[in-house]
Amino acid sequence: MILFENVTKHYQPQSAALSNVSFRIQPGEFVIVTGPSGAGKTTLLQLIYRELIPTSGRIVVGGVDLSRLGWRDTPLLRRRIGMVFQDFRLLPRRTVAENVALLLRALAWPGERRRERTRRVLEWVSLAHRADDWPMTLSGGEQQRVAIARALAAEPRLLLADEPTGNLDLERSLEILGLFREIHARGATVVLATHDTRLIEAADVRVLHLRGGRLASDRPGRARTSAPQEGAL
Repeated sequence: MILFENVTKHYQPQSAALSNVSFRIQPGEFVIVTGPSGAGKTTLLQLIYRELIPTSGRIVVGGVDLSRLGWRDTPLLRRRIGMVFQDFRLLPRRTVAENVALLLRALAWPGERRRERTRRVLEWVSLAHRADDWPMTLSGGEQQRVAIARALAAEPRLLLADEPTGNLDLERSLEILGLFREIHARGATVVLATHDTRLIEAADVRVLHLRGGRLASDRPGRARTSAPQEGAL
């Protein structure tokens, strides 16, 4: 699903956000990327999502060598990836349902199919009753669940999450972790970046630990690769 080979990313000539990082993530894995602030977690996710390109090295996502991917084809790659941001990135002047359906509109899903899919993912995150509400009327945990529903709307096989519980208390954080566990159990590959040690201990999955832009350790977890279940989400 994801391959990094000797990947380095420089923002400035003398400063490497990532340095010679190599790893492989198999389809259906649940992997946490951790490390202190500035370790390179967000950069790593942005490279997978192709918001950034590496200074050197090779990245393959879903069988696509990103070094050979033209910028015009980048939106096609991103439509296959669900992305959950720390700051939610919900549009304040769109309802909850409209936020969730944005990508489906861009993909030209027919209206009835789009409405049914939106209803289904909102039910799955227990927010169908808030479909017509404005995002700012929701709690932080509810907004994060909307962001997760939006990321799942187009049925991606890969889900990336950047500090998805960074603004939440422990109880809400564990609820969000439970959703990611369900997503993984339904066959998706999940890559979650966090520095929250409580979340890492509760998840008990493979952990890639970054320190100073380098891969300091790769710790296996007890969680097993899930067999994909088509149409489960």
